Amino acid sequence: MAMLESIVVVTLLLLMLLLIIVIIIFAFKPWRFLPFSFFSSSSTRSRTIKVGDLERPLVSDNVDVARDQSNDSTRNYDLEGACYQNEALLRSPRTQGLVHKPRVPPASSHLSQGGSLILDVISDSPEDLSVGQTLRRPFVAEHIIEAQKHVKQENQSQNLKLDVDNNRLQEFVPKAINDQRSRISLEVVAGPSRGLRCSIQSTSTSRLPLTLGRVSPSDLLLKDSEVSGKHAMIHWNSNKLKWELVDMGSLNGTLLNSRPINHPDSGSRQWGDPMELASGDTITLGTTSKIYVDISSQQECLVPFGVGMTSDPMSLRRGAKKLPMEDVCYYQWPLPGVDKFGVFGICDGHGGVEAAKSASKILPEMIATILSDSVRREKVLSQHDASDILREAFAQTEACMNNYYEGCTATLLLVWADGDENFFAQCANVGDSACLINAGGKQIKMTEEHKVSSYSERLRMEGIGEPLKDGETRLCGLNLARMLGDKFAKQQDSRFSSEPYISEVVHLNQTSGAFAILASDGFWDVVSVKKAVQLVAQMRERHSTDTENLAEKIANILLNEARTLRTKDNTSIIFLDFDSRPRISCEVKS
Repeated sequence: MAMLESIVVVTLLLLMLLLIIVIIIFAFKPWRFLPFSFFSSSSTRSRTIKVGDLERPLVSDNVDVARDQSNDSTRNYDLEGACYQNEALLRSPRTQGLVHKPRVPPASSHLSQGGSLILDVISDSPEDLSVGQTLRRPFVAEHIIEAQKHVKQENQSQNLKLDVDNNRLQEFVPKAINDQRSRISLEVVAGPSRGLRCSIQSTSTSRLPLTLGRVSPSDLLLKDSEVSGKHAMIHWNSNKLKWELVDMGSLNGTLLNSRPINHPDSGSRQWGDPMELASGDTITLGTTSKIYVDISSQQECLVPFGVGMTSDPMSLRRGAKKLPMEDVCYYQWPLPGVDKFGVFGICDGHGGVEAAKSASKILPEMIATILSDSVRREKVLSQHDASDILREAFAQTEACMNNYYEGCTATLLLVWADGDENFFAQCANVGDSACLINAGGKQIKMTEEHKVSSYSERLRMEGIGEPLKDGETRLCGLNLARMLGDKFAKQQDSRFSSEPYISEVVHLNQTSGAFAILASDGFWDVVSVKKAVQLVAQMRERHSTDTENLAEKIANILLNEARTLRTKDNTSIIFLDFDSRPRISCEVKS
């Protein structure tokens, strides 16, 4: 019995000793001091690679291959966009990206039972390798290289097919771009000339480039002492189909989105490099004048008469006090889905510009919606009268507006053509922005003034049993009795109205020299009807042989006249020349 106990004790001691030795070995790791050749005595080694590793994509640094092997779904979308979305063509393609190449297993590979793929990788001379050494060629079997060559040939055939697709895509591009037009609109959002606007189309080559500066004849004239006389220039790059901004050696520099674009040596007065513009950019001239950029692309459509549009906040006309720009002028020809119908309008806001912006957006939409009814459209064409259309559009616009403490005037001229190319015009308005048509030497007033003190408004209020008191010229502090918006004031006093005045229909003959002037009260306060007609006649006579962009020139002359006479209000003008050849445009807001 004692012998058995001693054997058990010895066995336990041996096991404990063995355990201690194993723990010491793993703690000190003595194999760290053995040479690397001890583990690589065999020249042939096997490496186990999972299937998932083989399917992991490779990244190609070949940009040309990356361009050709773009995603198929993206390619199909671009191909359709070339046919139907012209605007997509102006966006530069994303040529940089990752190209996914599947790894192809060699012919001698075989799957193990565990689901892993075993490759026999032959090392030529592992003893010659050192850490950090660049491999001159991969240590793979020759049959793997052959397999990769085969894959490369297949990729080349696929690339050839994609090149054919690219060529087909390019066939669509020139046709679409030829029909593409671009308009750039600039608005001064900060500085002494805040509210000043200017817009131009890429097809108006005679007016390009567009110059920005402090002295005439700059196209965008900024009364800012920090702006140079000739500060910057915007031109249309027909090769890139892009608008570009160039600093013209200004003294105080030009910033594009807070980054300087002027020449590094500002004292040398050297021009800077052209910089591409995009919609939403902000241009800063000097330190105070900031200009917001809006660029819109539009397909070619012809307005069958001349159109000129311009505006100016007249910001320093009231004792050097800055005036916020609350005018919005717009036109659209043709209306969406309604051929041979167009609208031209001005909204003069008070209490802010938001009501004017809302009205200028909603009114054309309402008229287009109503005229989309073929029965009502044919009725207008047959009876030459759109009174019901205009009245209903104003009522729906007033119902849609949610401006309680802001309001605006609204003057809208609806112009349409019949099958015999005869033009007809009818106007609707609330407020004091006026429209005048001159046809056959006769001046036709298309609007009615809706000031509280006007005779027509006093008669209207008397007719509803709420006459004005003696000496009363304002309602709730407003001098207008009809407007859009101002919901709070209308709740306080029922004498306010949004019912528009509707004019008679005027037949416009292109051979009669007819024209129309729509302007806010800032213009009519200082320029009489007679003077405006004289200015138009003088400009037509002076440019009898050169009628290109004549409507725009006349609009600017009328605006300069109001500026010279020191008007004290925002001024916006739309001039329609029915005796002029067609111009290219679609929808414009200023």
